Amino acid sequence: MNASRVHIDAVAAQPWRNGGGLTRELLVWPSPEHWVIRISVADVAANGPFSRFAATQRWFAVLEGGGVELTVDGIAQHVRRGDPPACFSGEAATTCRLLDGPTRDLNLMLRNATGGMQRVDDGSAWRPEASQCGLFAAVSGRCSADRRSFDVTAGSLLWFAPAPDALLFVSREGRRESPGWWIAATPRESGR
Repeated sequence: MNASRVHIDAVAAQPWRNGGGLTRELLVWPSPEHWVIRISVADVAANGPFSRFAATQRWFAVLEGGGVELTVDGIAQHVRRGDPPACFSGEAATTCRLLDGPTRDLNLMLRNATGGMQRVDDGSAWRPEASQCGLFAAVSGRCSADRRSFDVTAGSLLWFAPAPDALLFVSREGRRESPGWWIAATPRESGR
């Protein structure tokens, strides 16, 4: 089991493809040019459209700020900090309207892979059922993966390839409602 760790402050911000915001890529696997798994944190300061990504499934969660209204192919939904992630096609026409000022958001994009993103239940075990998985920690704490433990700071991605059988995150600040996000991904075999 290999584990890698990256903090959002260690990654340079890049402009979105459509120029509407900034993003920090925490993980692009297997390569930036031909990614199957992409995990990023975006800073959204203005209303506008999202870039389109063909043949991609997306998950979107608010980390900081008052939340957003996402309109995906004409259907609007509000996403606020602590809400379950919004899941939608990367090909969909998607616009974002800020509800109460700028936001910082966590994004998972999978292309030719299955998986998803869900809120961490502080102190409860999670079984990823995926070939790769990780934790995005919104608060500092300790993550146990099988028999190993890792200290994790707020704003960090801890990624495992291959995935352990089970993970557990305990916040340093006592039980928290939204201490972070579990992320799972299994690339499909070529030709499927």
